[in-house]
Parts: sequence; C-alpha cells; structure tokens
Amino acid sequence: MNCGSLVTDMASDQTESSLQRTIAITGSAGFLGTHLIGVLEDAPRIGKILSLDQQAPSTAGPKTQHFDIDLMERTAEDKIADILATENADTVVHLAFRHTPSHQPDEAHYLESVGTMYVLNACRRTRVTRFVLWSQTFLYGASPKNPSFLEEHHPLCAHTREPYFRDKMQAEKDALEFGKPGAGRQVAILRTAPIVGPGITNHFTRFFSKSTIPSVLGFDPLWQFLHESDAVAALKRAIDADATGLFNIAGPGVLPYSKIIKLLGRKKVPMTRPLVRLALATLWTARKNALPSSFTDYIQYSCVADTERSRRVLGFVPLHSSQEAIAELGAAQNLRDVQLLSEQPA
Repeated sequence: MNCGSLVTDMASDQTESSLQRTIAITGSAGFLGTHLIGVLEDAPRIGKILSLDQQAPSTAGPKTQHFDIDLMERTAEDKIADILATENADTVVHLAFRHTPSHQPDEAHYLESVGTMYVLNACRRTRVTRFVLWSQTFLYGASPKNPSFLEEHHPLCAHTREPYFRDKMQAEKDALEFGKPGAGRQVAILRTAPIVGPGITNHFTRFFSKSTIPSVLGFDPLWQFLHESDAVAALKRAIDADATGLFNIAGPGVLPYSKIIKLLGRKKVPMTRPLVRLALATLWTARKNALPSSFTDYIQYSCVADTERSRRVLGFVPLHSSQEAIAELGAAQNLRDVQLLSEQPA
C-alpha cells in the first residue's frame, strides 16, 4: 500500500467533507419542501439536509435527518436553534407558509408571522449565514395603476386586511431586517408567480378546476404562472448562488384571464365587480370556493412581475412558459375529470 497516496486520499476526503453544506428546510413536508429535498439528495455539494416539520418528507434519503418541529409552539425557537447549532447548518430555506388562504386566520398568523420570527431568531443564535424565503408576486397587489411589469423595488400594495397577504409581507420585512448590511448574513427572497402543474394543489389550482369561473365584466387581466418544477429549481438555485435581495420568479409570457379559462376547458361567467365579490365571499364562507373576496382585484386587474433581475443576478431561467404550465395543469385536470366520470355509477 502506498502510504503517501492513502494520506492524500484521506486529506482529499476531509476537504471534500468540509466543503459540503448543511441545509435546513422548514415546511419540509409540503410540496415545495418535499421536492426540494429530493433534488438536494442528489446534489454533490450538499452533505446534510435538516428537515424541520411535523411530518417527515417522503423524499427523505440518506442525507436527510428529520426533526419534529411545530412552529406554533412557544419552544420552537429554542428547538430550532439547538438543531442548527448542533448540526452546523449554514443555510435555512424557510417554506413554512400556507399554500392557500385560511379560514382560521389566527392560526395562520401564528404559523407565518410568529413562526418566521422564531426561525429568524434561531438563525441569529447560530452560524447560519444564508436565509432563503419563499414569497409571492401577488403581494404587489392588482391595480389599474400598476405598470406593465412590476420590478422588485415596487412597493407591496396587496390589501393588508387580508391575513394571507399581511402575514407574508411581515415575514418579508423581518427577513430583510435579518440580512441588513453589516450583519454578515445573506438573504434571498423569491417572489413566485402562482405555482401550477400536474402535482401541486393550492388555491389557484382549485379555483381553476371549477366548471364555471367568474370574471369581471369588461376586464381581462394578464396573469403569469410558474411551473411547479421551476419553483423547486428556483429554490435550488437560490441555495447554490450568492445572490441576495428580492427576486421575481415566473415563467416567460403572460396570459389573458379569458385565455386561461379557455385553455383549461372551463366556462367563463362574466359578472359586475360587486357580484363577483359577493359570489367569492358567499362561496368562501360556505367553504365552496378556494379564493376569498380579497382576490377580486386579481380577477379584474393585472399583477405582472418583471423577472429580468432573477435572470441576470440570480442566474435562474425557467424551463416552462406560463402557457406551458397552464397546459400541464389542464391536462392533469382533464385526466381527473375523466376518472371521476368513469367512477360514477351508470
């Protein structure tokens, strides 16, 4: 045996091990967390993945260690701080947000706003140097005053009376404070367009699955979408890159609201704005609709984000256009519709 070669190999293994990163993911049992962990399991630069959620992700492999964490518990901050310190985590990806508006806003507030505070405080107590936060382009708000494309510096004007928006806006504010200049920490916030695809279920996919979809008479706003696989790829890119700040993430192209409905094979039902708002509110209260009345603006006005910075600075380019993402959602919905019909008794 060549002793010199053995020593060199051992040194090489130690160097490689020291260069590997430890990534902690909150909300790891959700769609984005589960699929991100599946990607990170195959990433050579990732040595360890810390899953922080109440359930273990189905994609957990040999790199993943799961920890039972409930962000609504008062002890969450201490638990997370202990885990991050013990496991020497360098990056936290915070995905513990509701994918849909909630009928229990107080619980959602505690999870998203207070929970984010717990996670950030835990990071402050450890050696975490990079923080990635999932957010949404709908926080810009839909308005007739919006420019054609909303850049990251545009103020967040979504209605703060809607808890679904308000809590995420507060989470962004807290994350930016965590990464303020001079703190020695990096923060990347990914504002994604509505995420759709054949596998994900959220308020957008449920809203567009109805046979009839309301529209505001005389208006046809533009929408963007992000394919579910591109959403996961964007998070992976945010982990790998050194880029910091705010990034709009959406598939290329825009779609008129009427075309979305047509591509999905649904029927558009034009109404006046007050009737649309009343219909959304009534169905939301009866738990028969995925969108509360606070989303009426998005059915009437455009909210289109400029993605140039994410391409130039983050280096992220989606593989699917907005139309391709909707087409895949439509194909999956049509398949489910056919299966439901075949299951009905004759």
